[in-house]
Order: sequence, then structure tokens, then C-alpha cells
Amino acid sequence: MTQLITTELVELDQNLGNAPEAVIRHLASKVAAAGRATEVEGLFADAYAREQKTATGIPGGIAIPHCRSAAVTEPTLAMARLNPKVDFGAKDGPADLIFFIAAPDGADQEHLKLLSKLARSLIKKDFTAALRNASSREEIVELVDGALADKPAAHAAPVSAGVSAGGTLNASGQSGASAVAGAGSDGSAARGPKRLVAVTACPTGIAHTYMAADSLVAAAQEAGVDLQVETQGSSGAKPLDPAVIAAADAVIFAVDVDVRGKERFAGKPVINAPVKRGIDEPAKMVQEALAAADNPHARRVPHFGAEEQAEHDAEEKGEHIGQKLKRALLTGVSYMIPFVAGGGLLIALGFLLAGFDIALGTKANDILAANTLFNLPDGNLALYLGTVLFKIGALSMGFLVPALAGYIAYAIADRPGIAPGFVAGAVAGFMGAGFLGGIVGGLLAGYIAHVIGSWSVPRWLRGLMPVVIIPLLASIVASGAMFLFLGGPIAGLTLALNGWLSGMTGASAVVLGIILGLMMCFDLGGPVNKVAYAFAVAGLGAGSATNQAPWQIMATVMAAGMVPPLAMALATVLDKKLFSLAERENGKAAWLLGASFISEGAIPFAAADPLRVIPASMLGGALTGALSMAFGVTSQAPHGGIFVFFAIGNVLMFVLSIIAGTIVSALAVVALKRWAAPKSAATVETVPATV
Repeated sequence: MTQLITTELVELDQNLGNAPEAVIRHLASKVAAAGRATEVEGLFADAYAREQKTATGIPGGIAIPHCRSAAVTEPTLAMARLNPKVDFGAKDGPADLIFFIAAPDGADQEHLKLLSKLARSLIKKDFTAALRNASSREEIVELVDGALADKPAAHAAPVSAGVSAGGTLNASGQSGASAVAGAGSDGSAARGPKRLVAVTACPTGIAHTYMAADSLVAAAQEAGVDLQVETQGSSGAKPLDPAVIAAADAVIFAVDVDVRGKERFAGKPVINAPVKRGIDEPAKMVQEALAAADNPHARRVPHFGAEEQAEHDAEEKGEHIGQKLKRALLTGVSYMIPFVAGGGLLIALGFLLAGFDIALGTKANDILAANTLFNLPDGNLALYLGTVLFKIGALSMGFLVPALAGYIAYAIADRPGIAPGFVAGAVAGFMGAGFLGGIVGGLLAGYIAHVIGSWSVPRWLRGLMPVVIIPLLASIVASGAMFLFLGGPIAGLTLALNGWLSGMTGASAVVLGIILGLMMCFDLGGPVNKVAYAFAVAGLGAGSATNQAPWQIMATVMAAGMVPPLAMALATVLDKKLFSLAERENGKAAWLLGASFISEGAIPFAAADPLRVIPASMLGGALTGALSMAFGVTSQAPHGGIFVFFAIGNVLMFVLSIIAGTIVSALAVVALKRWAAPKSAATVETVPATV
């Protein structure tokens, strides 16, 4: 096994900048310089994206930025002892000890266990004190290697007794089975102190997962409470013993992702918080769990395993109805896109081989019914293969509305909402209500499933709720409402909308293109951008050879979304002095990102200078949108940019529209940077790149 840290990956008492992104970028460059990553930018982007999700600073002047990245070739630690300190978001102030954990996408379990073991060591005061007192890089490497090898000098704290990475641990060092010895089968026997269980999990499952577990165990030990923790990390997870869960008085979820097997904790009082709070405030979470155990009105884990109860979401997250609605819709769209992407590209390939007339009438079905690979239609292999591809794509696109509705319902009611949502979506498709019907059906099915799931039922019935009762009743109510009351009016509205879109020509089409272009460039992947994109993708299935308006809208949205990163890349070439070195490096990557229709490639520029970059991007995006609609460009693919050229109709005008918008945006941002309250060169050079 390769050494995780070497002296060349250590920085001692250095000034690496005054912001987390500067420190992360520097450490990413050290990892790349050591030959452990293929590129700096890709590793930095992945690490900083993780940092933006949840700050990695923890109490004690420590920060652990970390990520999984395709740019990493072998698991690596890079360490910096900073002077001055940098604020990584810890409640007790800035950090001077920075450990950058870089793991490959496919890191092996042994390496991941070592990385999680190091993270656990960093909450031990004797280990961090030794790191601060170390006088050389060699001493730092020796200390870290000692921690990874479980040398006593690096592991004085007793709280991890009985811990195995990816397993379970408790405050007394007992195994899960011995912790409930003597308890009755229902967990109700006399048992002394309160008993708690917890689950910790973070998006990458490398550091915070295990640090939160150890912090909670230590806090429970100080409070005299028995606490069992299940760590759902990347090095594997050993589920808590069912007897331990049954005997627990309350449960703590310190997680940033879904809890696997949440239904195991059904009915238990629950404290739910981000994983970082398990590190920052473990004692408070333990006390809150103890209070919940004695409170008959405390929030409890829903018996059907939903992610959160909607009312508590609103109370704890301050999420109003509009935010909940947006989250559900975007969830549905995100799960729907793979069906559309695969289906759209397959249909485009089918048209390429067999021609557009394959979609007319029953021609495709007739060819597939009468022919095989060994009995080709008129000896035409391309026609037969094109028909096969077209049919596969059409069947995939047939899932568009059911998938949209099913996963909208899933966002509201978790897994029990999927089946009622799919059924309501299928009814919407059957009645001609289209994606609007799918949205309404999904929302209705999800809400009804959630309400049914909140019913108080006997314990013996709980097992049937998620697999029989909720899907059955929610399907009857939601789909029945679609058939009896909602489907007809929505189908009429859908027909009118499709007719309006199909009839757009001339000035009206251009105006729509301008609006879509402005929306795509306003927030570069944010909510406004997503609304425009979701509108285009949801209508894509209604496109056909005789109704190409939905395809035109898709082409407009994709073309306009490509403009911002391409324009920023061009601007860095036109006048390098206006951009920092980091921005010029980002500009090189932005060429590929823009060509691939990844609008987020312009975010580093917009974050550093939003008042110039965003208006300039919107100007070019509006022009591209107008030109794309005016030229009647179409796209049967929902993503891919120029790389799905074969799915784009009038591809020359597609490219020219993008080029025109890119040039306008690039010239606009250069002009704004030069003459709209320009910054000095020194100031520009110190602007940190962000992702």
C-alpha cells in the first residue's frame, strides 16, 4: 500500500492566503505536483464544491477539506500548518491545522479506513498538540503514520474503544450485542441509564462521518449515557443490531445524506441535524435526544421511512410552501432526465439511419413486426437498425411523464410515494395531460402518500404500510382524481399550450428565445436557469416531425446555456491582463465546459465579479436565444452541447448562434472590466477563483 503522506505534501508555518479556496487550491497543486492527481483544476473544483456544501472547519483550530475526485490517482493526505490562520467555518474561530484528504472515485476499502482513522485522530487533543509542536516535515509524517498505525502516542483518548471503521461504536466500548445483554425482547427490561442510538453520514463518507461518531460517543460517555453509533461511511457500514435499536430510548441522525435503512428506527424519538453539528455540538445533541426520549410529543421517525415529515421540514429549515414545491419539481426533473437523455439520443440516431418518416403512422411498428436482423426490409440494414433505435428511444421517452410524477411524489413522501406517482403519471399520459398532468399527479400522489404515512397504526400493521397500504390507497385517490376531475381540464390546457408553441413564428418565437436566453444566463445553473431548462426538457417528449416547437425550445435553451463559459474563455484570451492567473486557468477549462453545455463553467468568473459577468452573459445569451429560434434550430437531445451535433437540426445555425452570443458577451465583459469602475491590476491578480 502506498504511503498516504510524504514530506513533499507538508507545508509548515506558511501563508497560503486568507480564504479557504486559496488554501485548498495550494494543497491541490501539491497533490498534483507529487504525481498523485492528473490535474489541479479538477481536484480543486471537486474539493471546493464539497467545501461549499458544508464548511470543513471543526473545533480546535482544525479544518479537513476533502473530496473524491476523478483527478486523484491514489489516496493522498496533504497537510498545512498555517500562519496566519484561515477561517474554514468552525464556530470557535479560524484554523491553523489543515488536512486535505484527496481520494480517488474508486478508492479501495483499506485506504478509506486509514483516511477515516486519521480524521478520528484529529479530535484528540494530544495528537493535534503534537502536530502544532512538530519542528519538521519528517516529524509531521511520523506523527500521521503513527496515528494510522494506532501507536499509543497518537491515540490516548479512550472513546474509540471497540471501534472499527465503517462499523458501530458505543460510549462504553461494548459491542452492540453486549450493550443490550439482560434487556427483554422488547427492550423494556430494567436497564439503568438511558440508551441512545445514532447514525452519522456525510456526502463523501471519509472524514465528518467518523469524527461526528467519535464526538457523540465521547459526549455520551461524559453524560453517563449508553450510545451506539452506526457510521454510514465510504469504508462500509455495519448496521446496528436490531436489539440495540429496539432498546434505544431515542435516535440521533447527524447526517448530510439519506439514512440507509431509516425504517429500522420507526417510531423512535429523533434528533436530526447536519453531520457537522455532531462534531461541533455533540453534548447538546445528546441532551436534546435525552429530552426527546422523555417527551411524548417529540418528533419521531416516520414508520414508512420518509426522509423528513413535511411539517417539521417547514419548522426546522424555514422552508415555505414555494421552496418545498420547487424542491419536489426539481427532484422529479432530475430523475426524469436520464429517460429523456437516452431516449432523445436514440430517437435522433434512429432518424439519422432510417429518416424522419420512421415516426409517421405505424411505420416503425410495421417494420419491427414483419422483419428481423435476418429478414431485412428490402435488404436495408440501416433502415432496420434505425427503426430499432427509434423504437427503443420512443419507449424510453414513454417513461417521461410517469418518471416525472413518480419522483415528484418520491420527493414528498419518499419510497412509498413512487408507485402512486408513477401510476398517476401514467394516467396523465393516457389522458393526454402531458407533463403538466404529470406534475399535478405527482404532487397529488406524494401528498396523499405522505398523509397516509402519517397515520398512527398498530405495530403489526406498520410493515404493510409502505409496500401495500400506502401505494394502494394513494394510487386509488390520486389516479382516481386524475380520471374523474383533473385529467380532462389539464389535457385541454396542454393541448392549447402545444398549439400555441407549434404556432409560434417570426417575432413571437424570437421573443420567447430572448426570454429563455436571459433565464439560462441569469444565475448559471441556479433556480432561474433550472426553471428554463426544466420547461424545455419536460416538453421535449411532445416534439415530432410535424411539431418541432418543443425541439426548438430545447435547442434554444442549450445554445444559450453554452454562451457564458465560452464567453469567459474567449474574454481571457482577448485581454489577459483583466483576469487573474487563476481565472485565466479557469478560462482554459471553460472552453470544454461551454462546449459541453455546462453553464456552471462561468461561475468562477461570476463569483469574483458578478456585476460585470452576469449582465454580459445575459446579453449574449439573449442574442443566441433569439437567433436560435429565428433560424428554427432544433435539438432532440436535452444535453451534451456540440457533442450531440447529430441530434441537432440546422446545426450550422446552431453553431453560428452560439458564436454570435459568445463574441457579444466576451466583448461586453471586457468593456465592462475596462471602463465600468475598473480594478487595478494588483487587485485583479489577487481575486480568488471559486467554483
